[in-house]
Amino acid sequence: RFSGTFVGNAASASPPPAATSPPAVAAATLPAVPTIPVVPTVVGVPNTVAEGVLNPNEVKPPASGTRKARVLYDYEAADSTELALLADEMITVYSLPGMDPDWLIGERGNQKGKVPVTYLELLS
Repeated sequence: RFSGTFVGNAASASPPPAATSPPAVAAATLPAVPTIPVVPTVVGVPNTVAEGVLNPNEVKPPASGTRKARVLYDYEAADSTELALLADEMITVYSLPGMDPDWLIGERGNQKGKVPVTYLELLS
């Protein structure tokens, strides 16, 4: 026992009633479910998107799903995977499976890179 000003409830030291915790037998009878990592892949596209590293020069546009977009604001590329943008220019954009939904791949001539969706007005 502790001496001093410690005040406690002797009843709180007892274990909780069995009804509040699941029975150990039920947990032991549940089958183990293995987890398998899923890596999305697209035929003809290197697996750089799934690994979190996107090299825009290795990405090919999808056969369908490309759209035109008008750039709303100037955007300075943060690194070589991004495409710098000038306000009011027109570019072609598309998305890739597994890619962050806030970004698209943008193409202007032979230049290609990630562009933020918020800087674009997507056209039909």
